[in-house]
Amino acid sequence: MTLHPQAVAALELWSQGPAVTSLGPEGIRARRAEACAEAAAEPREPVDRVEDVDAGGVPARLYRPAGAERTLLFLHGGGFVFGEVETHDAQSRRLAKRTASAVLTVDYRRPPEHPFPAAPDDADAALRWLLDRAPSLGLDPGRVVAVGDSAGGNLALVAALRNPGVLAATVLVYPFLDPGTAAASYARTDGGLTPDEAAWYWQHYARGPEDLADPDLAPALSSRLAICPPTLVQVAEHDVLVDEDRDLARRLEDAGVPVELRCYAGMVHGFWRHPALFDAAEDALADIAAFLLRRV
Repeated sequence: MTLHPQAVAALELWSQGPAVTSLGPEGIRARRAEACAEAAAEPREPVDRVEDVDAGGVPARLYRPAGAERTLLFLHGGGFVFGEVETHDAQSRRLAKRTASAVLTVDYRRPPEHPFPAAPDDADAALRWLLDRAPSLGLDPGRVVAVGDSAGGNLALVAALRNPGVLAATVLVYPFLDPGTAAASYARTDGGLTPDEAAWYWQHYARGPEDLADPDLAPALSSRLAICPPTLVQVAEHDVLVDEDRDLARRLEDAGVPVELRCYAGMVHGFWRHPALFDAAEDALADIAAFLLRRV
């Protein structure tokens, strides 16, 4: 399918301003502040209880709809460099409401200030805190699901690989997996993420070339995919990541992991978090809710 008209409009909007590959430290800080200001203007759906917490030394925000027992450990996207609790507050609320789940959104450390492995270490710390505290919060420690978009999808998969047998499921939304950017879909020019941008993010995340071969940074390299829990992989048809994500789904299936793959026609990288721009964003949330009902 050709690009959806909503994707065409969004790409035009997102093309404004300096390219991410031109940003130095000051530009990164300015882009982060701009993203927070934009997020503050988003409509925020009410959730019964929302509180900022110290999750094992990691800042996080816990959203608890009344009666929720399942918990989503939400690891936000942003190329590891961008994104935080505030930029993903509206989506965290939507996740909680659409899935009737508690959501713990993790404010993990980001490069360039804190390169790998700070982010997966923070995800582990928050997961341990959640498992320890779940009973006292009225949550079921046996129904914890790691959810992440883009770089957060990478971190959610790494959390599953680092903590075998702990998670009930994972939801990976166009996960950012391969620093080699070798898949054929990287030739795309209309996907909302460019090969140069992908390389820039990996360069900021890794401390050096040796990190690029570490499965904790590049989980596509892992030989342990068979230990993963049931997994939903959501992909955008025109995303440069679509081939590596489809390959991951195939490898999970070959390893015996119950896996479901959903492709959103005409969509580009980033659509999932922007229901004001993309009707498919709500479709993807509905698919997550249905997956969780079947699996967790």
